[in-house]
Amino acid sequence: MSPVILIGMALTVFLTSLLSGVFGMAGGLILLWVLLLMMPVGTAIAVHGVIQMVANGSRAWFSRHYIDYRILGILCFGLAVSAVVLLAVDYAPNIIVVSIAIGLMPILVWLPVQRLQLDASRPSHSLVCGVISGALMVGVGVSGPVIDIFFIRTAMDRRKVIATKAATQLLAHATKVIFYWRAATVLPGSDWIAILFAAPIAILGTRAGNIILQRMTDANFRTWTRWIVTGVGGVYIVQGLQQLM
Repeated sequence: MSPVILIGMALTVFLTSLLSGVFGMAGGLILLWVLLLMMPVGTAIAVHGVIQMVANGSRAWFSRHYIDYRILGILCFGLAVSAVVLLAVDYAPNIIVVSIAIGLMPILVWLPVQRLQLDASRPSHSLVCGVISGALMVGVGVSGPVIDIFFIRTAMDRRKVIATKAATQLLAHATKVIFYWRAATVLPGSDWIAILFAAPIAILGTRAGNIILQRMTDANFRTWTRWIVTGVGGVYIVQGLQQLM
């Protein structure tokens, strides 16, 4: 990997981690889009998982006092169920399916979720969220928008939302790295060295994003989350349609 690409990777990791540090998911969507331009689908999802484990792990650590471990446990049980099912059917990702599926996800953040009464603090809802988000995380690489609709209307404040989602995402990304481990081994060692060099920069971006998060209001947090994720989704839809055509 050339020095120019290495610097570009490091900058991308920092900026996307900063964005995720503020909004909890948008940065991960952008980072995966960049990786899909550079690598095969399975490999990109695995590399994305490694970097996002660092980003989400640091975000969860910085906000560890706000994590709701009861919700986290139920979500992760649902995640495990989905991962086992996809492993049993020998699932393999496709760039068109991945792009269109991710592109359609932002629709979820515009749903009238107050009518659906979705609430991650309710055990049954947490389980459903874990199963659906787990299938998407392993199947297409991301699940942030799905997790968000179960949290965005809860009574939890933005810090508890970010902390619990980050802890969930940490374990979810670890799951997909294991799932796509064979695809990850096709990368040469030099590329992995560059990726492992860039990954810790995610901590700096996350820390910067966490500082911004503390200064935002809950209303601004929810509004900006919707518009940013919608914009990123539009890019994915265009990419998927281009591949289809």
